[in-house]
Amino acid sequence: MMRVAVTGLGCITPIGNTVAEFREAMYAGRSGIAPFDRHFPGMTGDDPGLRFRTTALVKNFDPASNAAQKLTSGIAASTDTSAQFGIISARQAVEESGVLRHYDPSAMAVIIGCGCGGRAADEEANRGLYMRNARVSPLGIVRAMSSSGASNIAIETGVMGPVLNISTACASGTHAIGLAFQMVRSGQVTAAIAGGYEAALTFGFLRAWDSMRVVSPTACRPFAVDRDGMTLGEGAAMLVLEPLEFALARGAKVYAEMVGFGMSADAHHITQPRPEGAALAIRRAIDDVATTLGAPRLDSETWESKIGYINAHGTGTPTNDPVEAQAIHLALGDRAAQVPISGIKSLTGHSIGAAGAIEALATALALDAASLPHTANIGAVDRTLDLDVIVDAPRPLEKDKDIALSNSLAFGGLNAVLAMKQFAVR
Repeated sequence: MMRVAVTGLGCITPIGNTVAEFREAMYAGRSGIAPFDRHFPGMTGDDPGLRFRTTALVKNFDPASNAAQKLTSGIAASTDTSAQFGIISARQAVEESGVLRHYDPSAMAVIIGCGCGGRAADEEANRGLYMRNARVSPLGIVRAMSSSGASNIAIETGVMGPVLNISTACASGTHAIGLAFQMVRSGQVTAAIAGGYEAALTFGFLRAWDSMRVVSPTACRPFAVDRDGMTLGEGAAMLVLEPLEFALARGAKVYAEMVGFGMSADAHHITQPRPEGAALAIRRAIDDVATTLGAPRLDSETWESKIGYINAHGTGTPTNDPVEAQAIHLALGDRAAQVPISGIKSLTGHSIGAAGAIEALATALALDAASLPHTANIGAVDRTLDLDVIVDAPRPLEKDKDIALSNSLAFGGLNAVLAMKQFAVR
């Protein structure tokens, strides 16, 4: 069984279109949530008819003219913005890791999460069809399909192993990374590109979420006493995973070690989460660490006692944050209130299928820097949750507490949790 290293990162997000930009904004607490003045296609008049007027949009993304984001004319024409986010962030991760110079692409995998597919392309085609009986472009199919980004990443990199798109709503990116981790750890593939992408902020999408009345009229504030809902976002993040032994032998930069993955289903309700299901995924991720690393060195130690950070799902809704807090308490018992926790959706918004991948990126960066990002711009913490929420400023990672969890709890009760460990050369 292989130990698995994270050796490349890439992203397109509301707080930065490179990992360096993302890292700087995350630690500065600089939010990408802002009022939008976009006139969405399909709108009549200037009023979108929404109860909220803030989103977390990606800025300065231009694959037509930006050299670092350049796509061929054929790829640009046949892909939706969501897939384009994925292609460029994967390109960043692959270039940084150098993975294609050291592994046979025919034995690698591309495992991607996307919950909504090419929503903008789909709405554009349907709007023309139903309002004007317009011809539907043959490119409408390939632009709308959720797996478009995964396929195009494989085409660009030459990867011929398993290429999959995972669609599990808000857990899509986390499920993708977890499954890629299992494939690399077992030796099924030699290395993997994994993550998530989403660009679903269309008029219809916003109106649908508005109807659910879970979107904040102000901004997402995870675990805040006055939290009033989520903020919708977009973006992508990609990780390169490869065997730790080989990464060290070739002198690759190792951001973190991927050491565990847990999945579960609430089997309860399509939109109302249940803490027992999420707790099961957390416990399974922790138990999986022993599969990767074996028993701790000392009898008095457990891998659970080594958890020094939780990157929360943290949607900022009145319902979800208490459920996640209950799940953490069920999974960790007396230790739950002592583990530092933060949620970066106050900066990035909730990018649905990409959210877990962006949060996995944040977790890897936190372990690499031994510095835990804070839950920015939230005011007073809800103390009834009994969690150690990091606020005001980043906090150092406690020595010997070098395992971090990254939670994703999706609609449909689909839960996925990653466990990563700080890497130190021994």
